[in-house]
Amino acid sequence: MFGHGLVRLPKLNGFSAWMVGQFQKSMLPDSVVIPFSYVLPIAEFLVGVFLLIGLFTKQSLIGGALVMIALIFGSSMIEEWGAIPSQLIHAAFFSILLIFEREYNFLAVDKILEKNNPANI
Repeated sequence: MFGHGLVRLPKLNGFSAWMVGQFQKSMLPDSVVIPFSYVLPIAEFLVGVFLLIGLFTKQSLIGGALVMIALIFGSSMIEEWGAIPSQLIHAAFFSILLIFEREYNFLAVDKILEKNNPANI
């Protein structure tokens, strides 16, 4: 997620134009595709950064899964069947990590903040 967002952010306008072109023959209107094409790289980047540092881990895993669901939907709309297996694997990966997040997230910034918060005692 981090890598996808990182490489797309500097060329955001070009990425958006490419995505709009991909969806020209789909049933999705430009009024949906254009905002999504600008939000997607930002969402990918933020989910990736938060997961790498372990901050807002649970929320980031949920956000990552939601991004993948949106991408699966979009791939279906343009009949890009080859991309869907990879997107499904990513969605499954986020879901599985979410199951184990509480138990095995001991090196995350979330845990450090939780230990230092007197309200959690």
